[in-house]
Amino acid sequence: MSSTRQPALTLLEDRRRRSARRSWWTDGLEAAVWLAAVTGIALMIASGGVAYATSPADWLYAAGRAFGIVAAVLMMAQVLLASRVPWVERAIGHDRAIAVHTRWGKVAIVLMLVHLAIMTTVTASYDGRSVGAQVFAWPEYGWWMLAALVAATAFIVVLVTSLTAVRLRWPYERWHAVHMLVYIGVAFAVPHQFLEGSTFRAGGIAWWFWAVLWTLSIGSFVLFRLIRPVVRIGRHGLMVESVTPLADGSTTVTVAGRNLDRLKAQPGQFFLWRFLSPELRTQQHPYSLSAAPGDRLRITVKPSGFGSTAVKNLTPGTRVMVEGPLGIFTHQSRTRSALVLVAAGIGVTPVRSMLEECEPGDDVTVIVRARSRDEAPLLDEIEDLATARGATVHLLLGSRGQTWGTRENPASISDLVASPQDADVYICGPRGWAQVVAADALAAGVAPAAIHREEFGW
Repeated sequence: MSSTRQPALTLLEDRRRRSARRSWWTDGLEAAVWLAAVTGIALMIASGGVAYATSPADWLYAAGRAFGIVAAVLMMAQVLLASRVPWVERAIGHDRAIAVHTRWGKVAIVLMLVHLAIMTTVTASYDGRSVGAQVFAWPEYGWWMLAALVAATAFIVVLVTSLTAVRLRWPYERWHAVHMLVYIGVAFAVPHQFLEGSTFRAGGIAWWFWAVLWTLSIGSFVLFRLIRPVVRIGRHGLMVESVTPLADGSTTVTVAGRNLDRLKAQPGQFFLWRFLSPELRTQQHPYSLSAAPGDRLRITVKPSGFGSTAVKNLTPGTRVMVEGPLGIFTHQSRTRSALVLVAAGIGVTPVRSMLEECEPGDDVTVIVRARSRDEAPLLDEIEDLATARGATVHLLLGSRGQTWGTRENPASISDLVASPQDADVYICGPRGWAQVVAADALAAGVAPAAIHREEFGW
């Protein structure tokens, strides 16, 4: 074996080992959440949570407590997954973390409401009241019961606004602002659990078990969502250096700062950006790096809503706050020798930055889908980088057809890539389109673990 080939093989094996470790951490994280839920119920039973049950109402009351315990664990996990804690981001990636956060969050809210309904109904029957009277009897129990009602109201609002029919009618900025109510709901629910929950009144193992879990969950959120972005303002001094409008209507923003290598960003990743200008300081948006990070960070933004449209109005010198880098849409996730980069619209940004990091002679295929050359962001840069690195570029230009390609050029991975089974396929673009590309890649023989998606959707 030649000495020039050995480093490439070593790099590939290292990537495969890291991929296997990520898979283990992903499974381990989900298993830990359900183990915590089972442990919580076991501690309830050990504290006498079912010893008193002698009637159907008593057993229903115990079931209501169990539903509340599972809901609380899922709430903790939801906060942890959204906290941007580095070890979670590296293990499963931001997209999957938020997808699991969303799925568990809906289950948690439903279980929390079931818990509330059961506990209120059964307690009302014990006290000889109507359910309505029981709801307004919170002063008999303490202020934490009012806090629990506030939490329930917040959860109901979040659940309703998370329904697809509602979400699609709202701009991202409004939906995101309302969605933050879930954290207010969690903050109001915790006192009720510790001050009213009978499992915790005597202290002991159960009290410490829940205290540690909530400290880990909420502490991670405070540290990585609130404290770290502020610290970075002083440490890195990020500010807008230049704002360049592009012919397709998008805008490229270059951000300068100090010691940017300490951010450890990789091509293909994204940050959550908050530009501290009058128009944008209250908003935070995810934008992928459109160039390999170095002593500058660069993004390219296509207008699609108020926030992305206002980016073109930024002025040099505007201070910037960031969270990240986020995502595992990087070369570090590769497990195959060949690389296929597929992009649609502004999804070209992470693809362009990953292409920049490729070495001359790498087996790279780039596929760009757009309505026309004039509407394809950064296409000239993609073509120049491909020429310099010997990559193959396929342009799919025209209106949408029956496939993920165009009416004039129906697309298929098997037709555009010589050996799909030997390639990692990276897909970035609108969610529905990306799912069709991924299904086509699977049909072409690409391994499921070798398909990587960065979807534009919320």
